[in-house]
Amino acid sequence: MRILAILLSFFLLINSAHAEGGEVIVVEVEGVIDPVVKDYVARAIVQAEEQGAEALILEMNTPGGLDASMRSIIQDILDSRVPVVAYVYPRGARAASAGSFILVASHLAAMSPGTNVGAAHPVAMGGEGAVSEKVVNDARAYMRSLAELRGRNVRVAESFVVTSESLSASEALGLGIIDLVAADYEDLLSRMDGMEVEIKGKAKVLRTRDAEIVRIPMSMRENFLHKISDPNIAYILFLVGIYGIIMELSNPGAILPGVVGVIAIIMALWSFQALSVSATGLALILFAVLLLIAETQVPSYGILTAGGIISFLLGSLMLIDAEKEPFVAISLKLIASATAFTALFFAFALGLAIKAMRRKPKTGKEAMLGMVGVAKTNLSPEGYVFVRGELWRAVAKHGSIPKDKKVKVVDVDNLTLIVEEVS
Repeated sequence: MRILAILLSFFLLINSAHAEGGEVIVVEVEGVIDPVVKDYVARAIVQAEEQGAEALILEMNTPGGLDASMRSIIQDILDSRVPVVAYVYPRGARAASAGSFILVASHLAAMSPGTNVGAAHPVAMGGEGAVSEKVVNDARAYMRSLAELRGRNVRVAESFVVTSESLSASEALGLGIIDLVAADYEDLLSRMDGMEVEIKGKAKVLRTRDAEIVRIPMSMRENFLHKISDPNIAYILFLVGIYGIIMELSNPGAILPGVVGVIAIIMALWSFQALSVSATGLALILFAVLLLIAETQVPSYGILTAGGIISFLLGSLMLIDAEKEPFVAISLKLIASATAFTALFFAFALGLAIKAMRRKPKTGKEAMLGMVGVAKTNLSPEGYVFVRGELWRAVAKHGSIPKDKKVKVVDVDNLTLIVEEVS
């Protein structure tokens, strides 16, 4: 009986320890922070609350993202009934731009060695230049309020926005931006254990040493939409669509370029509506497309192409609205490469068009002019000549031409050739 009681107590002790450790949910915030990531994190927080998880870990490796999506994620973190831990992982990962805001706003902030955080200064069109002072001040105030809320170093947090400061894991820990540095998940859960966080104004002590890690992956739909929501991917899709439609209009009946082009543009437009695209930038690109298509139909010897390239470049630089999305920009290298490729493509196409215009026609009346043949009968003035492998009725333009003399076609009247003798 005593043995049975001991075994039962031992079993209850193990169960109690396991229950105390609970469950820790992990979601991967990788790549651009967009509406898909926002919905993914919101879904994970709801699931963590429903399952009574001990904590939710945001495994972060992001260059930044959309301002609206970032603020929505932060609001979900602030409203969460489950502690949210931002963990910059693995080695080489970063929480830059909008990602640094999320890290500062989390209940607990952690980084693994070899990672960095910061560089949150708003960017202008194309990724360079200055945005309005209003945008910078707004971002600075938001970062300051989050740092104050979580008791982090306000001055350093502000420097992420004002001077694009970026810190390594050890520097961030030493300056009070993060709470701990952990090499891996086992180390993280061990170091988190016993730490106190504030949830909805109430203190909560984390019990994570023996917690079970449960990963919530993106669905196939979320993963696909997340990939094409990257501004650079969306821009490439739009270019593919433009080229496809231009090729279809230049070669009616090809079908495949047109189908691919329409699908690519529809996907790009879906991405653009999530990226707060500038109407001016989009209008300039569409105007460029019209000019380039017009060049294929009515060659202007480069005038329409030049206008199209300039409009294309300006539209690309202005495509992302820097006022609405200060933490997102299309790569300048990508814009330069795309513009250069478009210029070369249409310069080549224009060259072929001009060459074709100058080439002598090979069919019809124009094809016969200048052809040289032999008189098969006396032309006085009418008779027959042998031109281009065929026997033709012909009329001498001036006087008569003896048989077997070389003749040149100078005009065509219906099916009768007007010819002159060749000296």
